[in-house]
Amino acid sequence: MNENKNYQHPDVQDPENDELEIDWMEILRKIIAIRKTLYKAAGVGVVLGIIIALSIPKQYTVTVTLSPEMSGDKAGGGLASLASSFLGGGASSSPDALNATLAPDIVASTPFILELFNTRVQTLDGKLDTTLVAYLDEQKQPWWGYIKAAPGMAIGAIKSLFAEEADTASVLNPFQLTKKESEKVEGLRKILTADVDNKTAMTTISVTLQDPKVTAIVADSVVGKLQQYIIDYRIKKAKEDCAYLEQLYKERQQEYYEAQSKYAHYFDSNRNIAFQSVRAEQERLQNDMNLAYQVYSQVAQQLQVARAKIQEEKPVFAVVEPASIPLQPSGTSRKTILAGIMFLVICGTGAWKLIGISYWEKLKEKKQ
Repeated sequence: MNENKNYQHPDVQDPENDELEIDWMEILRKIIAIRKTLYKAAGVGVVLGIIIALSIPKQYTVTVTLSPEMSGDKAGGGLASLASSFLGGGASSSPDALNATLAPDIVASTPFILELFNTRVQTLDGKLDTTLVAYLDEQKQPWWGYIKAAPGMAIGAIKSLFAEEADTASVLNPFQLTKKESEKVEGLRKILTADVDNKTAMTTISVTLQDPKVTAIVADSVVGKLQQYIIDYRIKKAKEDCAYLEQLYKERQQEYYEAQSKYAHYFDSNRNIAFQSVRAEQERLQNDMNLAYQVYSQVAQQLQVARAKIQEEKPVFAVVEPASIPLQPSGTSRKTILAGIMFLVICGTGAWKLIGISYWEKLKEKKQ
């Protein structure tokens, strides 16, 4: 007869089930027994939380949303195509070498950040009116930040006693930055962020600083510089082509005027002469004049198309959400910091009393 191998006598208990059982009542009794200690821990947590919450300076964030026009939206209906259709030429549009998806890389680039250094900023209370790079030195930091930076500040002070005084009026060189300039670039790179939605091409720029008005000014400046950067890049090739055609237009115009002047002068001088050689020379000068006019006319048409293309290549940015002075600070509120620190202190104290002490005693016994 086959026996059921899975059958187990009810008096036999599974040891794994015993390990999974938790006596919640026993834990509750232990917590009640140490309630006075937990009350003290809560008081310590409140004091510590207040100190930490008040030490962290307030931060303000300004977010600007842009909707750039993509080149594919024009669909050949731009000014250059219109001019080309009237003038009989052909204007071919090339794909963009720089589009809106590169905004995060542009904002994080060192040359772009260095251009922001001399941006004029003013605090909300009007007490400080200076450049952005000078304002970064005025920002507050928690007291533990000063403790952490104390060794470096001491070493820097000692080095400054023996180092020669630097020229403060020197121009910033992105190729070779000083240590202080590099630290400020990294600091600005952390507070400036740009995100692009690949589906909608919406660009969101965020700036976080300690003064609301300074934050709004910097955010507006970043948007303006980003727009100008992309515009300059987009129309750079078109402007170079237009400048070349301007020079070529003047040269062909001068050649046409000279050929016209030679023909008119020769025609007036030999009007009543019927020699065949005179007529041949007159016909040759007339052909030169007509050829010069044709070349001059074609260059003039190309110049008009190039001028229209500069305007066509300029991208249009619709500011969906402009920069404005924030009324409330961003980040974690002081109440949340206070509650979090108090919770951690209570949990840490309770865990030490309920579990930590017993494990510590076992470790001491094993060592003995």
